[in-house]
Amino acid sequence: MLHQAPSIYQSPKCFATYGMMGHVDPKQIPSKGKPWTAISDLDFIHKVDLIIPQDVYEAVVQKMTERDSPAYYRVVMTLSQVLETKFLTQYIKLGNIMMLSEGKTTIGNLFTLREGKLDLYLDRETYERAGLEGKPYGIKGDRGSKPRWKVSYNLREESMLHGRKKFDRLAYACKNVLNQPMTWLICNASTSAMSVDLLQSLNAAEMTSSPRLSTDTGIYQIPLRIPSTILAQGDREALEYSATELYEWLSLVRLESPRVVAGDTIDPYLSRYALPEADSTVAQVQVCKLSWQGFLSSSWLRSLFVDIVTTCPSQSWFALSGTTFSSSILGGCSELSFLRPPESSGEFLMWETKSQD
Repeated sequence: MLHQAPSIYQSPKCFATYGMMGHVDPKQIPSKGKPWTAISDLDFIHKVDLIIPQDVYEAVVQKMTERDSPAYYRVVMTLSQVLETKFLTQYIKLGNIMMLSEGKTTIGNLFTLREGKLDLYLDRETYERAGLEGKPYGIKGDRGSKPRWKVSYNLREESMLHGRKKFDRLAYACKNVLNQPMTWLICNASTSAMSVDLLQSLNAAEMTSSPRLSTDTGIYQIPLRIPSTILAQGDREALEYSATELYEWLSLVRLESPRVVAGDTIDPYLSRYALPEADSTVAQVQVCKLSWQGFLSSSWLRSLFVDIVTTCPSQSWFALSGTTFSSSILGGCSELSFLRPPESSGEFLMWETKSQD
């Protein structure tokens, strides 16, 4: 099947933020303002990268050994089984699990569950057969795709119980139309422990996202901050250019590209990338990278962020990035990258990339 390439209006957009962050108390984690709201907005996280200088490596790794590696589960089940009383009560109404089914939002059917909200992304035929109330989904005016619908239910509402009209209508559609077994990823988005007895009865496979360490990523020389002259003058255009250079550099470090290593001598015919200019006062630094990959929640990323902020000395820098699963055939995903510059006194740079399905 041929699919139309996205237009410039469907391309992901990146928003850069320069700001100041106050003292972080691990016992009272903020929930308002950036970067906290941006972290919470990430839904189904697939990969997390932490980039740190060599001199704080031992302190950070020691802190990571005190944390449990995040676990998630892979299970084959129907949507009707999600709505069964025991599963619904234990994991959704009283607990706080996240669920992501196989599929894409732009083709076929996809089901997601987060913060008790069940979203069904359905093609036209399935939507009409299910008889549920939904809204058109997708970018308006995109003639290259077939009509699609999104149906949403808050399963934590009092009306979402067996015997209630609204819930029974959904349960009937799941039993008679949305009844195909699907592969799901499940993780606990709560800070409290989760009982796994029901998941074990469904033969769920437990998986662990153990951190992968890369210490031989090369030596780099780059000014990891926005020049003070740009901030003093309020030069927006220069700020955007400088922030874009830093974001590009961080992205290449995450890819472990040799193009950003100091002294790289690649033929300019093969690569036109050039490192941001650095004066003689900028020292070379050895960089390490820790990566987690699997099915991760924003609450886990927030707790990791707090640990890094409180573990790294205030004069040291670090960069933390989180990338969500791709939900469309075009590979679009959302991403958040955070940089605390060296000797920053609370300064930070943050980039938010929003996917356009």
